[in-house]
Amino acid sequence: ERELRFRPPAEAPVRLFTESELARYDGQQEGQPIYLAVKGVVFDVSSGKEFYGKGAPYNALVGKDSTRGVAKMSLDPADLTHDITGLTEEELKSLDDIFNNVYKVKYPIVGYTSRRILNEDGSPNLDFKPEDQPHFNIKDEF
Repeated sequence: ERELRFRPPAEAPVRLFTESELARYDGQQEGQPIYLAVKGVVFDVSSGKEFYGKGAPYNALVGKDSTRGVAKMSLDPADLTHDITGLTEEELKSLDDIFNNVYKVKYPIVGYTSRRILNEDGSPNLDFKPEDQPHFNIKDEF
């Protein structure tokens, strides 16, 4: 008799986060993961608790999409947003460098912000291409 074997995907399925869901992972609760989104990609930065945990120097960045703050290297509450409107070419280059050489290298991707995949009205963002996204393997997700 043949035995069927199922292998789970190599990585956990990609999760979609709303702003309020992401806000729950702000490093304030002991034992809870700490998540930070950059460019709509949600990273688990729990291993960097000394930087991102409660009372840590970069705690203001977590629990939200802080793309602008990362690009500007700013912790100003006005910069802790996904909005990159008006950033200089130098800031955009810095954002890409930090995204690719720090976050993607050091921290696991646990999902995406709903804003990256959906438009404001909830309709699909036609510019979102799963195959172009980091760590996203479409056959493992669906």
